[in-house]
Amino acid sequence: MKLHLLFCVFAFSALHAAEPLLERTAVFPPGLNGIARYRIPGIVVTTKGAALAYCEARKNSSSDWGEIEVHLRRSTDGGKTWQPSRHIAHKAARIEGNPRKRTPEGAREQTVNNPVAIVDRETGSIEMLYCINYARCFSIRSTDDGVTWSAPVEITATFEPFRKHYDWKVIATGPGHGIQIKSGRLVVPIWLAYGKEGDHKPSAAATIYSDDHGKTWKAGDLCLPNEGELGNPNETMITTLSDGRVMLVARSVSQASRKIITTSADGATGWTKPVFHDQLWEPICMASITAHPAGVLLFSNPHTLGLDKEGKPVPAGRGKRENLCIKLSRDDGKTWPVNKVLDPGKAAYSDLAVLPDGTVLCLYEADTSIDCARFNVEWVTQ
Repeated sequence: MKLHLLFCVFAFSALHAAEPLLERTAVFPPGLNGIARYRIPGIVVTTKGAALAYCEARKNSSSDWGEIEVHLRRSTDGGKTWQPSRHIAHKAARIEGNPRKRTPEGAREQTVNNPVAIVDRETGSIEMLYCINYARCFSIRSTDDGVTWSAPVEITATFEPFRKHYDWKVIATGPGHGIQIKSGRLVVPIWLAYGKEGDHKPSAAATIYSDDHGKTWKAGDLCLPNEGELGNPNETMITTLSDGRVMLVARSVSQASRKIITTSADGATGWTKPVFHDQLWEPICMASITAHPAGVLLFSNPHTLGLDKEGKPVPAGRGKRENLCIKLSRDDGKTWPVNKVLDPGKAAYSDLAVLPDGTVLCLYEADTSIDCARFNVEWVTQ
């Protein structure tokens, strides 16, 4: 009887196993609303199941510095279609001045950069942090599922404690998305640079956190210093593990040409010694990571390495931004046995989110566009 029951359960599961799914949609194509180039994607799924895709809208060029806004598109059908793009930040008095362009035009530019959204599962609100001119940080909030956003509140003072480590000239959140851990704490990866004004290196990385639903923010411990082999840690992605720990996966310009891993029980303190993960190649490009309710971790990044003329890896070499792959881990990121090509062409920054039905959304830079891929775990593992 037990064997018969097990067989029936297995047969039912096999019969109803989901078919592999992979679909793509252009979300921020170049020229949309007169924007020259959209870059630095981020995506979250709200408590009501809406997908919020956001990015930097670089008005005149693809440069990291210039006249830049944060734009957002919202989807209520699982990323199949998207509502019109809207400018959501920075809607306040302008903070002008491009230190990389010492011209009258540069003096009038406002660089709004590195948007990071965090969904508060307890309140249903969405917090969004972003920076201006890589020097000041602001917070806005949506209490209506991403339809409207509050006036910005400056939180630059949150970064001041990091000056005991580095006299930073540049600060940046994320990019990508932040998380909420089991305690209710909101956690956002950040990086800072302490070279000349406007320079993005040398750099180090850490987290900031909020224990009062985004009303106030505090600095965590400096978890990724620019020391030893680490090589200018900067853009960092974040996820929770099955036991509740928080894991960071960071970009760097290291001789190992691999992503850096560190973990913490609370997302702010007690970080483990940073180590390189041999399976997570580092083409010197932002990646993403997310926990899936199926009990696996998913990771997205261009799976390339910098190679010399003989095809051998170059230590700290910049890999081509192409061949975007989805990796899957069943053991909290210890190993990544599955590596599936999502886009073999030009592809760079990406961010991952999971819909209530388990469908995964990957918002990524596909050549000159920002596209959204919809796929399921069955597609990854087929």
